[in-house]
Amino acid sequence: MIALRDYLATRRTIPANQLSEPGPDASTLDAMLTLAMRVPDHGKLAPWRFIAFTGDSRVIAGERIAAIAEKTQESANMEVERTRFTRAPVVVAVVSTAAPHVKIPEWEQLMSAGAVCLNLLHAAAAYGFSAQWLSEWIAYDDDAKAALGIAKDEKVAGFVHIGTPQTPPTERDRPVLAQRLTLFDGAA
Repeated sequence: MIALRDYLATRRTIPANQLSEPGPDASTLDAMLTLAMRVPDHGKLAPWRFIAFTGDSRVIAGERIAAIAEKTQESANMEVERTRFTRAPVVVAVVSTAAPHVKIPEWEQLMSAGAVCLNLLHAAAAYGFSAQWLSEWIAYDDDAKAALGIAKDEKVAGFVHIGTPQTPPTERDRPVLAQRLTLFDGAA
């Protein structure tokens, strides 16, 4: 296993359509999700939950999404919609259940769900898989969310596609730290 520093310095995303079998089995997926939950969580609210799409459930989900797209999106490509959940062997929806709270701002709860998504990418890598964190239109469409078992008041933090990469990762341009960093000097 490579050192965490080296992993973070070289972390890349492999597109979901380049991930194939094998994917994590049920016990490995449980272990990965357990690791993914180890995130900052002010108030210990656990303001997120998972929906795992494996096996034939991925096909059923794709059919439901295609039916919605056919009714609502004039330019929808039905094959893309039908195969949306079969790009990778496993897809995990990370669902934010953030809600008003007397002490914990919703924003902090939403960020916790985002941290879960990132931790799931790291957990996939720790188990020898690759993963891609996506959202796409289905994360914001109430009918699509309902078809996947997501309540109207919940938000999709991401759909994490997990599998074995079929191509090596490629590098992309990264931000330059000096252009993203301001050192506070206390001057008004």
